[in-house]
Amino acid sequence: MRTLAFYNLKGGVGKTAAAVNVACCAARDGQATCLWDLDPQGAASWYLRDTAGLELKAKKLLKEKNALDSQVRPTAFPGLDLIPADTTYRHLDLLFEQSDAPREVLAKLVKPLTDRYDLLVLDCPPSFSRLSENIFALADTVAVPLIPTPLSMRALAQVSEFLARKDLDRGQLLPFFSMVDRRRQLHRQWLTSPTEAPPNLLKTHVPYASIVEQMGQRQSPLVQFAPHSPAGQAYQSLWEELRQALGSGRSAERR
Repeated sequence: MRTLAFYNLKGGVGKTAAAVNVACCAARDGQATCLWDLDPQGAASWYLRDTAGLELKAKKLLKEKNALDSQVRPTAFPGLDLIPADTTYRHLDLLFEQSDAPREVLAKLVKPLTDRYDLLVLDCPPSFSRLSENIFALADTVAVPLIPTPLSMRALAQVSEFLARKDLDRGQLLPFFSMVDRRRQLHRQWLTSPTEAPPNLLKTHVPYASIVEQMGQRQSPLVQFAPHSPAGQAYQSLWEELRQALGSGRSAERR
């Protein structure tokens, strides 16, 4: 099982929309896929029509053997399962600190899923925390959505510095431009200035489009209800790039 995380220290960059659409594309591509919504806000769960939260709260989830496997739910979208968000995720950092190996908690939790899925997608909250350390330690690839602005680039630099301080792999970071508005000169400048591009920048960029906001109304991935829209095609292209990266990443080396 390969693990793909969507993460950014900065919120409001299209992270959850990308995670949900890429997970759906992977499932449609024949990958047995599970999305774990780790953000207590639960936007990914909402998009996938699940607002009930976990049956087991965070504390029990960490204590009971194979507990995570029991919390997996099917979605309305073939091949895509969900581990929903829960408000008790806000306690995860404290619970992780109580572990003998606080950086390895997520890896132990997902172990029962290894033979069940080809791909685990993590939608991550925007913070530096013990949870984020676990995410970086677990993930084969971390997709980082960036709005083409200096502040967004600064956030990426902060993430890279955090990984360096924690002795975690910075090479797993794969940034991509998100919410791109070509009407804005600054956005066009970043897209046409490869010398200013961050390392490992993916070719795909997701456009700023009102149709993406319809995901909340329809509670559906965009690639389901508007696959041929520019944004829908961008998410499909993003999945294809990430699939190649995952195929040559740490999970491939372990096989």
